[in-house]
Amino acid sequence: MVTTTTKHKKHLSKSDPILAVVIKRIKLTPLKLRENYFQALIHAIANQQLSGKAAQTILSRMVALFKLNEGEFPTPQKYLKMSDLKLRGAGFSFAKISYTKNVASFFIERKKEMAQVDKLSDEEIIKLLTSIKGVGVWTAEMFMIFSLGREDIFSYGDLGLRNGLQKIYNFKKAPTMKQMKKIVESWQPYRTHGSRYMWAVLVEPEKRK
Repeated sequence: MVTTTTKHKKHLSKSDPILAVVIKRIKLTPLKLRENYFQALIHAIANQQLSGKAAQTILSRMVALFKLNEGEFPTPQKYLKMSDLKLRGAGFSFAKISYTKNVASFFIERKKEMAQVDKLSDEEIIKLLTSIKGVGVWTAEMFMIFSLGREDIFSYGDLGLRNGLQKIYNFKKAPTMKQMKKIVESWQPYRTHGSRYMWAVLVEPEKRK
């Protein structure tokens, strides 16, 4: 469960003096986990290669198509029945329509497995979810963080995390995989918390000079 515990702060601060400075000035709020796993994966696919604001706009338009009560999300069965053209009108590309409908079919066909997904190891979850066409490792990693609350996830393919590392560790250009691993491996077993600090520094207001 991803919470703001003293334990993870102590470990990260001790193992990484540069991150310790970030931890002192940034206060993270506890994550509100996305308990609807189908909704979580649709959200993750919507966010692929888009800004969070653009993805949220598309998702809001998509949900509005189903005329649900406030706060509700379509079931996999209802989602499959929705017209591709209407989903395209909401802003999804045809590729993402295909991928999201693949997810819907998967949830129907593998309902029991998804109900027990929290009992699987990180590696097993990645293997299971990436068997869905359109779901890659990054999407599976976001699912493990934001739905399952796994505490030791770092997505090396996430541009935001790479940019956060570049900013905080003063790399002149985007850090290489080797450079990132050298930093991030010291964060274990709390790499998710380190990731959240990297995302947070990107939206942190710049200090006036």
